[in-house]
Amino acid sequence: MTIRKANVQDVQAIKDIIEPYAKKEIMLPRPLSELYESIRNFYVCEEDGEIIGCCALQVSWQDMAEVLSLAVKPEHTRHGIGSILLDACLNDARELKVNTVFTLTYAVPFFEKMGFSAVDKHTLPHKIWSGCIKCPKFPNCDEVAMIRKL
Repeated sequence: MTIRKANVQDVQAIKDIIEPYAKKEIMLPRPLSELYESIRNFYVCEEDGEIIGCCALQVSWQDMAEVLSLAVKPEHTRHGIGSILLDACLNDARELKVNTVFTLTYAVPFFEKMGFSAVDKHTLPHKIWSGCIKCPKFPNCDEVAMIRKL
């Protein structure tokens, strides 16, 4: 198993991993164009030549970055892959000198285990809400905002 920065050849595999979660409305859908535009933000987990997980870190403000699109193929969940992918993004945030990482999620217990704490969404800067207009649940978001100080 290898964790590495994603490349353009990984885009379709990333989309295929995210799509089932998006159909269940537990993750935002990501069109191919958006994935290509943000490919430098992504890490992937590769096993035997197959992409089985992904996670992205997107800088959103001077001292804030968002973890998004953390997904693992269902048959590979509960093996620590999500934790390893998240750690790669957190290390990236440290290298970028980002002080705070946040996420909007339904996977509260997972992120709590990884050192994140729930916060009121309204305490986050308005700049971070740019992706929300694409969400089918907008403006009635029921995700939990969570942050972690680095």
